[in-house]
Amino acid sequence: MSKLHRPLGTLSDDADPVRLTPDSAGWTYTGLRVLRIGTRLPRTVKTGEFEAFVLPLSGSLTVRVDGEEFELEGRESVFTRVTDFVYAPRDAEVELTSETGAQVALPMARCTRRLEAKYGPAEDVPVEVRGAGQATRQVTNFGVPGVWDHADKLNACELITPGGNWSSYPPHKHDEASECEVVNEEIYYFRVAGRDGVTPSREGFGLHRTYTLDGDLDEDVAVRDHDVFLIPRGFHGPCVAAPGYPMYYLNVLAGPAPERSMAFCDDPAHGWVRDTWESQDLDPRCPVTSHEGRVR
Repeated sequence: MSKLHRPLGTLSDDADPVRLTPDSAGWTYTGLRVLRIGTRLPRTVKTGEFEAFVLPLSGSLTVRVDGEEFELEGRESVFTRVTDFVYAPRDAEVELTSETGAQVALPMARCTRRLEAKYGPAEDVPVEVRGAGQATRQVTNFGVPGVWDHADKLNACELITPGGNWSSYPPHKHDEASECEVVNEEIYYFRVAGRDGVTPSREGFGLHRTYTLDGDLDEDVAVRDHDVFLIPRGFHGPCVAAPGYPMYYLNVLAGPAPERSMAFCDDPAHGWVRDTWESQDLDPRCPVTSHEGRVR
């Protein structure tokens, strides 16, 4: 089995779908937890040496960070709405409570600076339509540099790829310090909608590719709902959503650079594809969501 592809069940902790630390990933900075919050059953998380975003995947919840309280409206699913969120600093105690039950992602990064907790409203999250033609996808830039600067190391964004489309394309990498890239460890956390295009389901699937030019890494895998793929190095992309099954993924990045950055280099064999997008129409299915809900 691939050491980089972590299917549902391989990272589970009791009832929680994902518990990934830098140690279990085999790297230094980046981690992810996905928690199930029961109805009126509070969960407490101590961030320790990590900063984190509290990002609702489904449901609404109350977040208390060191006694400060934030109400998150959340969403029905990742395919229905752009959500609000909370930034939680390192060395904090975070209490999560939901009146109706919720599922929450905690993208994390090991850091040194301790900042204050901060609320991110959904209406301030920019939604970008990237690519064109069959490479059209939605990028939800809630936690990226230049949009959200209240973080020490942590970068995160969400993508939705309509069924049959390609994303993370052209393939790109960020594993060395150069003119066009910085070093970042990256996590892909997948959710895949079922036949209704809204409700996550293990029935659907997508494809993901990661490789290096010397062939040391060369992985093409099928990914399903709740699967995780780790990117320690190399080119990654495309992610392909099977026809009929929209694909979501949460990208979590962090690295040693003194300033947060998500800079990358395209695979020179495929970067030319970007130049073709000007002559292609955007897929009308994008954008899929906004802070107000489904767009179409």
